[in-house]
Amino acid sequence: MLETLNLAAIPPEDEALREPVRAFLAERLAAVSAARRARTWMGYDADFTKALAEKGWVGLTLPQDYGGQARSPFARFVLIEELLAAGAPVAAHWIAERQSAPLILRYGTEEQKRRIVPAVCRGEAFFCIGMSEPNSGSDLASVRSRADRVDGGWKLSGTKIWTTYGHKAHFMIALVRTSGAPEDRNNGLSQFLIDLKAPGVTARPIRDLAGDEHFSEVHFDDAILPEDALLGQEGAGWEQVNAELAFERSGPERIYSSTVLVDAWLDYLRGRGNLTDAERVLAGRLLAELSALRNMSLSVTAMLAAGKSPVVEASVVKDLGTGFEQSIPTLIADHLAGEADGVVPAELLATVEYLGGMCPTFSLRGGTREILRGIIARGLGLR
Repeated sequence: MLETLNLAAIPPEDEALREPVRAFLAERLAAVSAARRARTWMGYDADFTKALAEKGWVGLTLPQDYGGQARSPFARFVLIEELLAAGAPVAAHWIAERQSAPLILRYGTEEQKRRIVPAVCRGEAFFCIGMSEPNSGSDLASVRSRADRVDGGWKLSGTKIWTTYGHKAHFMIALVRTSGAPEDRNNGLSQFLIDLKAPGVTARPIRDLAGDEHFSEVHFDDAILPEDALLGQEGAGWEQVNAELAFERSGPERIYSSTVLVDAWLDYLRGRGNLTDAERVLAGRLLAELSALRNMSLSVTAMLAAGKSPVVEASVVKDLGTGFEQSIPTLIADHLAGEADGVVPAELLATVEYLGGMCPTFSLRGGTREILRGIIARGLGLR
């Protein structure tokens, strides 16, 4: 006799958040094209973030003492699902809310917590991630940026690259070397909370294939940081940055990057009518795979709600989820290539074109496929 499979479920009090969020997004995004909404993760709109914060929906799970709502991870799951499915421009607050504020709450001083976290929840403090460096690829332990002690603080030199909106963010949490040499790998690393307006800090945007400028290169030219810029313990940067990556990989966002395109394609099919068997099969395939990945992501959320640290499980969902996201533009483009000239709406074609160019990056952000599979292999005792 088969055992009953108990899937994780969203509690009613958290599911109740869906309708007000959906109504808010329908009003805010009514005039925004699908091609623009497809940028959701990369869509920077400080006014949208401010409006979201006024609803109490930035920092939803953060403690009330620091400006948050103290809601469960399931409430955040509902919020993120609706934001990304609608294609909301979340880039301004995304990093700050998802990982920077939780990291500060875990490792920061009380002064850092009081100064930064409420501002994040108000939609007034935006963060970028200071991990990647030129010529380092995914080898995070090879960082060469260095902070040395000086009177009253630290002197920082080096460069960070592929930094999402580093040219617009207010702060960066950067992993840098405070002792030893790059050959020492993960020893001698520390994290710093950096005000990007400080003298000696320069951020230059990098234009992508779509003509957008969401990446940047951030250079530190003997920038002087105050003593309290150190986040957590000196030399404990490797442990802390891995905790930060766990925050980054544990959400449901790894399966929804191409959802706007799926919705636009389905709307096109409904409007055209007379679906072929092949179209029904493709639609069923996409929705079935999305459903399975959503249930897996919900199980990770349930583990977070239970106080667990689902590092391996989140890596599995991220690896499978980004593969799914990347497949969608190709599958839909192949289908549309068989349609008669002039039939496919220009907006749908523009959405396919944008995501077709950007989808290779989906398996880079948050850790490459190779890095994730190494984590999974270690979790399974295979290495």
